Amino acid sequence: MITYRSFKRLLGENSLERKCRFLFGGALMLLIAGSFYFYAASTLKIVRNQHRQRAQLLISHNLLMAHWKANVESDDAYFIPKPLELEPAELEALSVGLKPEALRDFNWKFIYRNYEEAEADHRPDEQIEHDAYNALFNQDVEFVFAEDSEKERSVYFERVVAGTSCLRCHRDGAAKPRANEDGELMAMARVNFDLNQTRREIAGNNGMLWAMAIVTGVLAMTAAWAIVRYVIVKPVMHLKDVSDAVAQGDLEQRAEIRTGDEFEELSHAFNRMLRHLVTTQDELRSANTELDGKVDQLAQANLSLHEMNQVKNDFLATMSHELRTPLNSILGFGDVLKMADNLTDKQRKYLGNILSSGQSLLTLINDILDLAKIEAGRMEVNLSAFVPAELVERLVLTMRPLAEKKNIEVQWEVDESLHVIDQDYGKLRQILFNLLSNAVKFTPEGGRIHISMYPTEDDCFDTVVADTGIGIPLDDQVVIFERFRQAPSSVEKQNLTREYEGTGLGLSIVKELCRLLGGHISL
Repeated sequence: MITYRSFKRLLGENSLERKCRFLFGGALMLLIAGSFYFYAASTLKIVRNQHRQRAQLLISHNLLMAHWKANVESDDAYFIPKPLELEPAELEALSVGLKPEALRDFNWKFIYRNYEEAEADHRPDEQIEHDAYNALFNQDVEFVFAEDSEKERSVYFERVVAGTSCLRCHRDGAAKPRANEDGELMAMARVNFDLNQTRREIAGNNGMLWAMAIVTGVLAMTAAWAIVRYVIVKPVMHLKDVSDAVAQGDLEQRAEIRTGDEFEELSHAFNRMLRHLVTTQDELRSANTELDGKVDQLAQANLSLHEMNQVKNDFLATMSHELRTPLNSILGFGDVLKMADNLTDKQRKYLGNILSSGQSLLTLINDILDLAKIEAGRMEVNLSAFVPAELVERLVLTMRPLAEKKNIEVQWEVDESLHVIDQDYGKLRQILFNLLSNAVKFTPEGGRIHISMYPTEDDCFDTVVADTGIGIPLDDQVVIFERFRQAPSSVEKQNLTREYEGTGLGLSIVKELCRLLGGHISL
């Protein structure tokens, strides 16, 4: 039994030529077999109809001969004039001689309706005759035609109906069978034909039909193979060979199909595609050459920028160090001068401005120096074990005076499970200090600041600094960790002016320090 997978493999995993041959051949064989089968059935039906018509003619002939024979034996010659009187044997010989040769070998018999009163020759003596008698006389069937395979014969039965001319002799039983009315059923006629000759003729006809079917199928399959091979498969294989050559890099190949049909149009389209492919490759090759030149230029520019950035970092590191040394001296002498008792209020005010500006400048220099170290890769991580609660508490105590000036409440919380952590104490303190400084700076009076620290599932810890400050717009949250940025700012106009004092480097330093310590920062 062929399965769906086998059928799919047979049709779907074979060549086009084989599939066309299989489908066309299968359809052709079904068509030829069906056509010849119906033709043979129609021929057999015609043969049977001819047998029936021949039997009807023979019945009429035999009925006439029976009347002729009866009149010859009778004194009252109704059919034959006296000069033509013949003996029964002579009449039978004359009847046989007048029949065609094909109609001589048959048997016939008349079975009377009232066969009980008739002679044995006119009674049904076979089952097939009884069945026909029942059908003709009791079921109102005009004729019965059957084949008796056991005796190799075909049998035809037909009713004999009395006419007006029949009543002269058959009324009141003057002649058998009896008939008293016009249209009365008198008897049934039976004619037998030998089936052997018919079967031989039908077998010969069927053999000729199947021979013609085989020859037709072979010729049709040969024609189909030639059509599929040279009209369909050959152009397709040519296109495949050209495409394989193109795939190997031979772009000079072109399809050459001159069939004047859709395959030729397909070859023209294929050639146009190849020409477009060659043109596109040339354009891409030219573009790649230009891009290589651009990449070289960008690499040189990038190298120059890297060198300039390195020079900038060295300059900032050097200048920051050189500026911080005299600035520390200025702040130191300012602190000493501030302790003098003979200063006036105006002098003390000016001295306070000097110290405040110097401290701001020192903070800016330290931030620039830290960024320069981070970019130069010279910032080192010094791990040590410490208690995080002590660090947070010290920072809160340091920031509380500034918070109290603005009436800001500062709360802190460290999870009890964080007893000791192993991290860079100084850099973590700088991160938290910058975050708390920003929180105090951007929180209005009467606000709240809350700092918390708790462990996570991946053996790390999170530090959260929350405040009730002015907030950061969504557009500014993208750039808040960039250098010299300070919320709120106008990103579209690249506005670098600030509404609050500060360098704008705090969050960028926090971001770089978090990355350096293996963490990250987010809003």
